[in-house]
Amino acid sequence: MSPSKPSIVFAHGLWADGSCYSELIPVLQGEGHEVVSAQNSLDTLDGDVDAVRRALARVDSPAVLVGHSWGGFVITAAGTDDRVAGLVYIAALAPDAGETPQDLIGKFDPPPLFGHLDAEDGRLWIARDGISDFCGDLPEAEQQLVWATQGSAAEGLLAATVDDPAWRSRPSWFCVTRQDRAVMPDLQRFEAERMGATAVEVDSSHVPMLSRPEVVLDLIRSAAAGVTG
Repeated sequence: MSPSKPSIVFAHGLWADGSCYSELIPVLQGEGHEVVSAQNSLDTLDGDVDAVRRALARVDSPAVLVGHSWGGFVITAAGTDDRVAGLVYIAALAPDAGETPQDLIGKFDPPPLFGHLDAEDGRLWIARDGISDFCGDLPEAEQQLVWATQGSAAEGLLAATVDDPAWRSRPSWFCVTRQDRAVMPDLQRFEAERMGATAVEVDSSHVPMLSRPEVVLDLIRSAAAGVTG
């Protein structure tokens, strides 16, 4: 991989794992980037931040952190690391200091997905009838694959806070998903404007990295070019 190009380090969201970036990783690798997708436990914010920091230790050049959904909060907490050059948010949560994801979500209409979650043993799962609210623009077979392979999130995750949000000190880019039913589009626009992000909008569900990968790739390319000057 080219040491002159920034590395790309991914953080995934709730009900997912690092393979949710499978449409992006081979392309970015082919373009000469070192790429690592962290595997978050979805147990605690601190644990997921540690996973991203371990991923940062595996790459050699300054990194662009890319976070989807909950992963946006993870990169907001982890992105103050000296090895991080920029941040890319995909349909993401990006609270300010002392603000929880619940606080952010509560500013806008409740996401339809939240009415289709199952709680078991302190974990949250997407119910079968909720998968279309998560990734409804994928073919039916792919939606069912996403449902079958989903991770489970600890119930308390959305009550976490961060002291020093990285978007206040790092350049940021944001992909707003207009058809999102998991993180509402108006919330995403609010966050992108607040952080002064370079933003693009796409007609997509909550998973544009799967349904519209070309848009997300172009945004990551813009971020990579932006941090290398």
